[in-house]
Amino acid sequence: MSNSTRRLAPLLLGIAALLTLSACDGVAVNYKAMPPKNPGYSGPRVTRATYATQAPDDGSTGAFRINCSLSHQSHDDPIVFPNKPFATHLHSFYGNGNTAAATTTRTLTTSGNSTCTGGTLNRSAYWAPSVLDARTGNPAPTFGENALQVYYKTGYQGADPRTIQRPPTGLKVVAGSAKSTAAQSMVRYSCEGAHPVAAQATFPNCAAGDRFIMSVEFPACWDGRNLDSPDHKAHMAYGTWGKGCPSSHPVAIPVITQNYRYVVPNSGMRDWRLASDMYSGPAGYSGHADLWVAWDTNTMDRVVRNCLRTSMDCRMNLLGDGEMLY
Repeated sequence: MSNSTRRLAPLLLGIAALLTLSACDGVAVNYKAMPPKNPGYSGPRVTRATYATQAPDDGSTGAFRINCSLSHQSHDDPIVFPNKPFATHLHSFYGNGNTAAATTTRTLTTSGNSTCTGGTLNRSAYWAPSVLDARTGNPAPTFGENALQVYYKTGYQGADPRTIQRPPTGLKVVAGSAKSTAAQSMVRYSCEGAHPVAAQATFPNCAAGDRFIMSVEFPACWDGRNLDSPDHKAHMAYGTWGKGCPSSHPVAIPVITQNYRYVVPNSGMRDWRLASDMYSGPAGYSGHADLWVAWDTNTMDRVVRNCLRTSMDCRMNLLGDGEMLY
């Protein structure tokens, strides 16, 4: 080995180490490409229903769905890092446009526009790690007004639909783990459109023009006492088929699934990753999502009474009594 090679060796090793470290430090963000904040809706949005509820084919499930558009993106996480702005990876927020590091249940329920159908009847906050192009740092394009579809369902996780309770105001839940480096049962990814791909544990390679979907299913059994817990999970539990909710978490609420939807551009999605993917494996293992409940209680009571306990399919936005959110 020549003297010059010996002198360069430590430098080359250092560069290699830095490159390896950067691959495990998450995706750099191109902040200039971030979309502007969405002003959302400033009031309640309810009108006469333009279509009817449906009875499911097997009569065993009830469902209610809403759509939300992207509100804003930030490095805040008011559940995991309250009052600590810029404390974590980039998140995409939907619902209450005021959601930030200093958010409280009081501020959530009394202020803020909403980007969800129903407007301020639903000031809940929904968020997940942003999807980024690792090559450019650009956020992936969301699917407009239908960027997030939130399902409230019964007939899953084993609970008797007749026992379902309204999700309590102020409930905070995290589903999935940002630190995971392996498959998680509650997080799935799929493609929707001309070239569908069934749900799987990591990012599929969806075709240009199709929609990439990240689905996160939340636990539906509450301990009946705590609106949060130190790990933001212990106060909730997943029910099981044939058994329902465990005795430690006896209160059944709807199974809530957050479906984040992105449009695949002509450049494709081969370089897409979650902002929380701080490892070198396949994209998506760190999938997770957050929920902070701030529904108008009368509105959600109507959903529970008319759609979920009766095992009716209220489709998109129907309240089951002749009115619908819009």
